[in-house]
Formats: sequence, structure tokens, C-alpha cells
Amino acid sequence: MKKLLEKIPFYNKLVLPYHFAQSVIANSKYHHPSRDLHIIGVTGTNGKTTTCFMIWHMLNQAGIKTGLMTTVAWGVDELTPELNHMTTVDAFTLNERISKIKNQGATFLVLEVTSHALAEYRTHGINFDIAVFTNLTHDHLDYHKTMENYRAAKGKLFKKAKFSILNADDQATTYYKKVSKEYTTYGIKHGKNRAKDIKLSTSGVKYSFNDINVETNIPGEFNVYNSLAAAVVGEKLNLTNKQIEDGIKTLKSVEGRMNIVDEGQSFTVIIDYAHAPDAIEKVFDSVKNHQGKIISVHGGAGRRDPSTRPIRGEILAKNSDIVIITEDDSRDEDPETIAAGFIKGATKAGKKLGKDLFKELDREKAIALAFKKAKKGDLVLILGKGHEKTILRADGPHDFEDIKVARKLLR
Repeated sequence: MKKLLEKIPFYNKLVLPYHFAQSVIANSKYHHPSRDLHIIGVTGTNGKTTTCFMIWHMLNQAGIKTGLMTTVAWGVDELTPELNHMTTVDAFTLNERISKIKNQGATFLVLEVTSHALAEYRTHGINFDIAVFTNLTHDHLDYHKTMENYRAAKGKLFKKAKFSILNADDQATTYYKKVSKEYTTYGIKHGKNRAKDIKLSTSGVKYSFNDINVETNIPGEFNVYNSLAAAVVGEKLNLTNKQIEDGIKTLKSVEGRMNIVDEGQSFTVIIDYAHAPDAIEKVFDSVKNHQGKIISVHGGAGRRDPSTRPIRGEILAKNSDIVIITEDDSRDEDPETIAAGFIKGATKAGKKLGKDLFKELDREKAIALAFKKAKKGDLVLILGKGHEKTILRADGPHDFEDIKVARKLLR
């Protein structure tokens, strides 16, 4: 029924009063659980989850009991996997979980906040002490329709927050500065807090800023931005340099984010959640110095912005020696139709079906095909689902984890 309703023009706007009422009732039912917590909200197109994990880990390592709610998991000391394919959950679940986190003794909460949640009042009633902006790139236009609407939806977080931490290397920060009550900036090229002496490797990144030496166990230049945002939060909260350094350095990994799968094979396998065009480009940028061939496995979700499919197909083709287009959460959309968009972009960039471009709509078989084609020293990138525990097909969810499937096939 909901699928039919969503086809009504302006459906998303028509149901806003309903969403608002839900939030009001949910806050009341759980006795406004966020009021006694210091809440740090993180928003942006990419990097939200990793930044959240870095802040959460840093604060807990510093002895500040802190809760976490992200795309991947939620909790305080012991995290519960997030099984719904949703980042900021509905208002009732959100307030229920905040209540549970507070009851576990947390004084801080790091909350990953999406544009959908802000547009639909899911975070209504939550007072944010700090808001963090990672970046803004082409995504979710199936819902927001324009980049201006998308930017404005995220802007609601900075209007609410007491203090904002903004990525000065992203042009959307010009807008967010105007709507923020008080702010500081960070970046590589610009910003008050700037990363210097950056060293990138396949095992992580190193750099310094404000006499702090930051080191991560997660590779990619984008993790300079993620960790820098987290470190600036630490400074704002008056953590010592050592607490910031140790808190970020001791985070070993974030599930589904640049995870290396090693079962003794002669080639490298990396799994990442990247599915927006900018996120995929950043993954490729982080492995650009790889010496062997790059084989990428990727697909698109159904009932999501179809305009990104040829764009993503082109990005895959330009940066991979072999591209394998497969399924993602197709939902009730024809997987063949979804794949056609990717193939269109990949062939535009010069790839040829049957030669260096393949379509295998069974995701496990697609991963197996990538491993079969990989030789010693090659790199297989499995992109799009990351940490997710199920794949959503027309008949509902099916158990599927890229990491588990990859390990099984490699063994």
C-alpha cells in the first residue's frame, strides 16, 4: 500500500504532519529521554558512520560514557547491529533507544543524522550540543528532488545545534555557516583546524594539526576528514591531546568501511559501503597506487535515485580493469532495469560486455566471479552494502553479508 501511496505527487510533503505528530507522541511516551544527554549529531552524504564511531570510541576511551546510534549499530559498551536498512530510525524507535542508552549510564550520545530524518521531524525534540558536517554530494534526489532541498534539509541540524563543526573544503559550508549559531571549521585545503604533513598508506592515515598527531587504522584520504572532524569534537570538549590521539588510534575498524578480507589468498579484497558517486570515487582514490589490476563488484538499490546509476557505472569503468555489475537491494524494481543504468555508464567509458564488463545479478555469484578473475597482486573491491546483514528482493529480505560471503568463497 505504501509503495502505491509514494507514487502520489508531493506524497513526502503530504505526510509531514503525520511524522511531526509521531515525534511529539514518541518524545512524550519516553519522557523526553534526550533532555539529560549531551548529543553530538553527525550529518553529510558520506563519512557519517566512521566519524560517529571515531567520536564514540574517543570519548569512551577518555572515560566519558557515551552511547552510539548509526547505520551500523547502536548501544553504549556493547553494540547491537542495526538490521534495518535505515540510518536514523523512526521517532518511536529513536526515542526508545535513547532512553535505553541513558539508562545504561551514558552522559553523551553520538547520533548519525540523515536528511530524511531531519525533513521528517524524526529528531524533533532532540537538543544537539554539537553538529558535525562531513560533506554534501549528489545523493537522495529521488526524495529531495534538488540539491538545494537536500542541503536545506541537512541545514536544520545546524540551526538546532549550539555549536557546529564544518568541513571548510566543501562548498555547502558557506550555507551552513549562515545558519549555524556558532561554528568552527576543519579541512585539508581550508579551515581553522587544518591537517598537515599527511601520510597515506593501505593500513591507515597519519597527519598533524594543532600540535596533535593523529593516526588511524582505516585507510583513505577521506578518513583524514573523518578523523579530523572527530578530533575537533575532542578539542571542543576539552579532551587532552593524548586522549584525542589514543581515542582515534585505538579504533581498529568500522564494520563495512574499507574492511580488508584476508583468508590467505594471493590478491587483496576490500569491502566498503560506498554507493553514492562521490563515495565510490573516494574509495578508488584511496587505492589509486595499487600496482595490480582492480576488479570492482557493485550494483544499485531499487526505488532509489536512478540518475546516479550511469554516473556510478562510468566511475567504476574509469577506475577498474574489470567491472562486474550485480544486484543490491532491488526491492520491487526489476534488477535488469537497475543493471542497465550501470551498464550504460560503463560502456560510455569504454568497457565492453563479455570482455571487461560483466553482468551477474546473483550477488554471491558475482563475488565468486571476481575472485575467479583475480590474479596474484590484484585488488577486488566489493562496494555498496558494507555492513548490511540482508539483501532486499521483491519477495522480502534474505540473509546476506558481503564479508561473510567473501570469507566463505575465499576459504
